[in-house]
Amino acid sequence: MKQDITLSLSFLAGLLSFFSPCVLPLIPSYISFITGLSLKELTTFSNKKKTQLTIIAHSIAFILGFSIIFIGLGISTSIIGNLLFVYQDYLRIIGGFLVIIFGLFIAGIVRLDFLMGIKKLNIEKKPVGYLGSFIVGIAFSAGWSPCIGPILGTILIYASTQGSSLYGFKLLTAYSLGLAIPFFLSSIGINIFLVHSKRIFKHMRLITLISGIILIIFGILLLTDKVRVISTLFPNISF
Repeated sequence: MKQDITLSLSFLAGLLSFFSPCVLPLIPSYISFITGLSLKELTTFSNKKKTQLTIIAHSIAFILGFSIIFIGLGISTSIIGNLLFVYQDYLRIIGGFLVIIFGLFIAGIVRLDFLMGIKKLNIEKKPVGYLGSFIVGIAFSAGWSPCIGPILGTILIYASTQGSSLYGFKLLTAYSLGLAIPFFLSSIGINIFLVHSKRIFKHMRLITLISGIILIIFGILLLTDKVRVISTLFPNISF
């Protein structure tokens, strides 16, 4: 059950990453860039079937690109945690403090200048074809922004405390799904996304505040080795 809960939380972390102010407002630009279609072409569907197939294929390639990096990070982080098994209590305590700091940063309570910049691979012109969309997905995953970085870092920290590459794989697969599913649905329903995203933007401050609070609570549970308490609060949740 503990693993079910943490997998569900990892999936939630992916959703929160999608709705962060560094990702959500850029979704139309990402979709336009990877498909090579203008926003007008994406929304008018002059050739609906061909346009939809193009969007679906390139979106899947893009998703595979960022997922393979996230999952690889989860596996490698867990392997490192396994190598440092004897120090895992120290890793958990340090990780708990870091997650709390990440939460305070996301909530806007503290300022961390080293997280304020966005590091990313600059691709001025996308490589041709589906391979190009896959590469852009990898470039996206390599970005370290004020929004997605702390949330992803929290999942990686927890993965390292478990010391299992298989569990790291599961955690980051759940995280990738949480980010991938709304991206895919937004890409195939771009018109609906453009309408409703404007409403979401109005509540972006509340979304980031809630995200920060969730990270702070999880950090406290990790610091005090009480993550298992979550399973008693939500006994029927499974992933």
